[in-house]
Order: sequence, then structure tokens, then C-alpha cells
Amino acid sequence: MFRCNRPFRNEENQCDDKFFAAFSKIHQHHHREFQKYHQYFRYFRPVVVLFNILILYLLFSWVGFKGIGIFFAVIISIKEIAQFIFILRLEKRIFTPIEKLKLGIDEIARGNYDVKVECDVPNDLGLLIFSFNEMAQKLYESERIQNEYEENRKTLIANISHDLKTPITAIQGYIEALLDENIKFVGDKDKYLKTIHHNTLYINKLIDDLFLFSKLDMQKLDFNYESLEIGAFMDDFMEEYKFDLEEKNIKFEYITDVVQEYRISIDGKRFHQAFNNIINNAVQHGPEKDLSIKIRMYQQNDCICLGIQDNGHGIAPDKLPYIFDRFYRIDVERKKDYMCTGLGLAIAKELIEAHGGKITVASSEKEGTCFTIILPILQAYGDGIIT
Repeated sequence: MFRCNRPFRNEENQCDDKFFAAFSKIHQHHHREFQKYHQYFRYFRPVVVLFNILILYLLFSWVGFKGIGIFFAVIISIKEIAQFIFILRLEKRIFTPIEKLKLGIDEIARGNYDVKVECDVPNDLGLLIFSFNEMAQKLYESERIQNEYEENRKTLIANISHDLKTPITAIQGYIEALLDENIKFVGDKDKYLKTIHHNTLYINKLIDDLFLFSKLDMQKLDFNYESLEIGAFMDDFMEEYKFDLEEKNIKFEYITDVVQEYRISIDGKRFHQAFNNIINNAVQHGPEKDLSIKIRMYQQNDCICLGIQDNGHGIAPDKLPYIFDRFYRIDVERKKDYMCTGLGLAIAKELIEAHGGKITVASSEKEGTCFTIILPILQAYGDGIIT
């Protein structure tokens, strides 16, 4: 209907802008025409009433038989009442809702999606307004999510920049000292090299965590799920942790309260990553001596629960809601000593949720922390499907 006559000269949306400009003019013209007809209906009514009064007067004046005049007067009065009721209902059911809908559309056009048109008229126009309200609500939610994503993206970039800049600056400083041979003691060279190695390991772990989390966030991480017997799986799994943790002088205990064998769907590699992140969190933030970790498996409704309890320092109530946030650290001073990237628990949460489960946490200061992994039961041993 509308065509861009001038050649396209790499100016984006040139034809679209002309189309929408022309469409906007036509829309404004039709709206003014609609308002004009609405005003005609509204202000023409008194003229019609006066005209009918004049007709009644002439009937009473010219017609000799008063019965005829009264008959016509009754007919005209009924007609006027019916017309008045019809126009009143027309304005209530058509004109007023359309005006409200137009105001709502204008708000949407201004970018204000938090708008709702009130209408309780049970007709097609009411259904249209109901659909408009649903559309406005979806647009509002979409804008809110987009703003939230944009804010998260900015925060993520700022955190990445900060976390990369600190170790890179340290590496640069120590390398410059080595190149300048500005070393006072012989042992300082080994110390500098160890610090450089430590920071490169931290950067490498940060990049690996970022890569994994970005794939999780975009839902592009591959999972290889298997139906496994949870009891046998956890027995083998806990043997590995028992050996590793006891080598570090960490007291380890595994208890199972599940008397029946159940099957669950697990990607062993991804589950190990999530579980390992929680264990590492307990080790990193636990006491340097006499740290103990107790793992208990039990059944709750149609789920298998894995409680991971430590005797660490605990988490303050004001910090507890944020521990699964990206780059959130409870103890920022110790992050480089323990290679903490601030993504471990966030990754663990995403991985567990990808298994159809969830992870919760309970903690008291100076009494330790308990993370609970909840996984849905796929099948009972020898029975049918439960969930």
C-alpha cells in the first residue's frame, strides 16, 4: 500500500519509518472522525427532543381531535424513550470502552506497559479489551525481564573485569620484577613464580567457571542422563570423597537412611561438578582445623534428599539469601587463597535444577551450614514409575 520511492541508501528502516508515519496519519484521521460521530450522537439528542416537542405542539394546535394528538404523543414519547435508552447503552457498551482502549493503546505507544483498561461489558469489545490487557501484561513482563537481564549483564561484565584485573595486575608486577632482576633475596624468585602460578590457576578456573555458567545460562550445556540406582551410586561416590577428604585431615561421615533402592535420572559428570562445588565451599569457608563434613541421604515424599552438613563458621542471616547469586562471596578477603571465583554455588544450583531437582540451604552462625540436594525419584526398585 505504501512504497518507498527513493532508492535505498543503506539507511536502516527508512521505508518502515515512512510506512508507520503514513499509518499514524490515517489512524489519527479515523480517530478524529470517530470522535466527530460520537459528538454528533451526543449533541444531536437535544435537537431531536426539541424537534419532537415542536411536532407535539403542532399536533395539539392543528388536529381537531385530541385523541389523535394524544395517540401520536404517546407513540413519539415511547420512541424517544427507546431511542434514549438505545443511545445510552450504545455509549456505555461501545463508545466509552473504545475511548478507554484508545487511551490504553496511547500508553503502550509511549512505552508504558504497566497499563490496564477497566471494562466489565460482556460483549466482543470486552473480549478485545481483555486480550489487550493480557498483551500489555506480557509486554510489561517481557520488558521487566529484559531490564533484569540487561542489569545482570552489566553486573556480570563489571565482576568479570574486576576479577580478571586483580590477578593479571599481580602477574604483571611479579614478571616485571623478575625481568628487572629487582630481587633482594634468592628465595624471592621462587616466591614470585609461585604467586604467578597461583594467579594463572585462578584465572584459568575463573574462565572455566564462566564458560560453564554461560552455557548453562543459554541452556546449551549437554547432559547425558542415566537411570541409576541411587544407593549404589552414592556408595561408590562417597568412597572417593572419603579418601580425598581424610587425606586433608577432614573428618568425613556418610549415612544413608534409605532402606529401599530407588532409581533416579543423573548425569554423573554434571552431578559430580555440583556436589564438588558444595564440598569445596564447605572446605574453603570451614575452620582450618577439626573440620568435619557429614552427608546424610534420606527419602522425603517422592524425592531423595542429600544433606551436606559442616561445622564451619556458618552464614549470617543477611547473607544467606544471596549465596547462590553469581560472584557473591561471603569472605572476599580469602577468595584468592582458596581459588574462589564466586560462581561455584550458582553453578551447583543450575546443575541440580537441570536434573529436575532443587537445592536449599540452612545455616546458623558458629554452628555450621547444611546444603540439601533434592532429586525426584524416577522409579522404585521393582515397582512402577512414581514420578
